[in-house]
Amino acid sequence: MHDKTIRRRRAVLVLLVAVSLILLTDYFGESPSSPLHQIQRGIVEVLSPVQDGASKVLSPVRDVAGWFSSMVHAKSEVTRLRAENESLTKQVAQANYDWSHYKQDQDLLGLDSANGLKKYDPLAANVISRNPLAWYQTLEVDKGSDDGVKQYDPVVGGGGLVGDVYRVGATYSIVNLLTSPSFSVGAQVENEAGDQGELGPKVGDQGALLLSYLPSDAEVATGQEVVTSGFKDSSDPRVQSFAPGGIPIGTVSNENTQNTVQVNGQVDVQPYADLTHLDVVQILTNPHATS
Repeated sequence: MHDKTIRRRRAVLVLLVAVSLILLTDYFGESPSSPLHQIQRGIVEVLSPVQDGASKVLSPVRDVAGWFSSMVHAKSEVTRLRAENESLTKQVAQANYDWSHYKQDQDLLGLDSANGLKKYDPLAANVISRNPLAWYQTLEVDKGSDDGVKQYDPVVGGGGLVGDVYRVGATYSIVNLLTSPSFSVGAQVENEAGDQGELGPKVGDQGALLLSYLPSDAEVATGQEVVTSGFKDSSDPRVQSFAPGGIPIGTVSNENTQNTVQVNGQVDVQPYADLTHLDVVQILTNPHATS
């Protein structure tokens, strides 16, 4: 019984193939006006309106589907672009940070070379925090007594002196900046006479410096350099400035310098170092070395 069913199916398949071949042969062999061509045209004419109608009915569906597909793609693209933008922003920030460190390192190397600071055993230190209530007064660095740092060691940054060590921990130090109310250092103008005075912050002008106690006849001009004087008391060698002489501090910035000196013995000084953007400093751990 099973074999008969299989033979019957095979016979039907052969018959259908034969009929298809006959129809195809007749179709391609007949003229366009033949019955088969007419039947084809009739079927097309009957189904064409149905196809057009279906196309019009399905068009909004296709549009909605396309809109959802576009939205999904757009959201995916936005997510990708946001992630890429965040990554690039971090890279730019890191590059700027690295460049700032590199530039300050180069400035310190130039300062060491130009002013012979190597003999004072400079120790590089990174700024790790600032007091938000005293931004222009102190900062914290990552070197302390374990590294040979002592209280009152001079601290230099890109351009020149930035302050001294105020407090020392085992692994950190607090630096008192030039602009701190409690800071002062002996300084001199690089003019012919080398006129000396005391440099400290200018009261009421945050970030500015004032060189005071200059001789009334001092010939000081705008733009002249101001450096540490390395003050020493000839009667008592133990009394001396915490900073060695010759470390750059800044330049005289008064417009009417001579009048200011003659009246009150003071001149304004613009510091070389950018005290608000320090990332790297050097602590002179042997400030009184002689060679």
